[in-house]
Amino acid sequence: MPSSALLWGLQIAFLSPALALILVTLYGATTAEVGWVLAIYNAGGFIASLLLPAYADRKHDYLGPMLACGVLTVLLAAVLATVTSLQLATIALIVIGGPAGVGSSMLYAHLRHSGARPADVVNTRAIVSVAWIAGPPLATFIIGWFGNRAVLLAIAAVAVLNIVTTLIMISQGRVAQTSGAHPAAAPPARDEPPVGRAGVVLITAAFVLLQATNATGMTILTVYVTETMRLDGMWAGIALGVAAALEVPALIGIGRLTERFSSLGLIATSCLAGIAYYLGLAFAAGPVALIALQPLNAWSFAGIGGVGLTLFQRMIPRPGLSTGLYMNTRRIGSIVSGPIIAFGSITALGQRGIFVASAALTLAGLLIISLGGRITTKKGTADPAVLPVPTG
Repeated sequence: MPSSALLWGLQIAFLSPALALILVTLYGATTAEVGWVLAIYNAGGFIASLLLPAYADRKHDYLGPMLACGVLTVLLAAVLATVTSLQLATIALIVIGGPAGVGSSMLYAHLRHSGARPADVVNTRAIVSVAWIAGPPLATFIIGWFGNRAVLLAIAAVAVLNIVTTLIMISQGRVAQTSGAHPAAAPPARDEPPVGRAGVVLITAAFVLLQATNATGMTILTVYVTETMRLDGMWAGIALGVAAALEVPALIGIGRLTERFSSLGLIATSCLAGIAYYLGLAFAAGPVALIALQPLNAWSFAGIGGVGLTLFQRMIPRPGLSTGLYMNTRRIGSIVSGPIIAFGSITALGQRGIFVASAALTLAGLLIISLGGRITTKKGTADPAVLPVPTG
């Protein structure tokens, strides 16, 4: 399982930062065309991350679809390496790349289905963060030394290893069934979510806002550091690197806390850390303050990216649907981040207004989550995602 998480993280960390460069260098795409292709590609991924998990939930099998995602990734790399037109590459990204990108969701769904604790899921998410620390620099190195198509070969190689690890997990599952050693399964799926539909809708909307502000902070930081803070762009890279390095211990730490405290309470602390981080950035004046704020950024991400995943899995009993819905809050949040940057930058504060707006939206997300928790509590559910978990 840890090997699979590391490989899926590497696969995404190779493709995501390099995709725009691949479109420009291999197919001659303009900046506007890159934007449209990525938007269409993400739309295809959005649909795939709803349909494929729903199929997996019906079959109660998540490793089979995950294996198919690995095979599709190899096929995608081969097609992108051979086609010569942007139109064909776009079709390949929609038809093949969309479903292929659901593999990591299937891994988390399999964890939930097999009875893993929330701490185990968060720890697995921490392994993916480790891959993101090494993945983008390694992809840049491969492109620089071996050319743009070489990164597609690297992605295919990682996908082959993904296929191997998935086959091993499938084989282990069959051996366990034969020997009669069955893992504790997650609660069976049922149509009505245990927290109630209103609570799910509110918490999902809140996470779209939280994911949007998180994406905004990462997207605009380099521009903000160079144009507003008047620092060398190197400091933005150092800040992002420090935040990425701190994400791993933050995820592990907050994963352990899920055994003692409610998920909504931990996410509330992450929201407060996010508000402090964005306000701090809005008024930061030098590199020391920029770096000193990164622990707040890491804790904010740990709650949104780690505990948030387990919260969705616990409030929606179908592992595939819950994980797919959570992953789509990130996709929608990335879309929403564009207007946040656009409208925030035209305020009297300039680019600093982007982070003030992010702080305000994070506060709005916290309030919506609080409202969703109150609705859940009034419905009388005993879901440990919402109510404190007894210890001892």
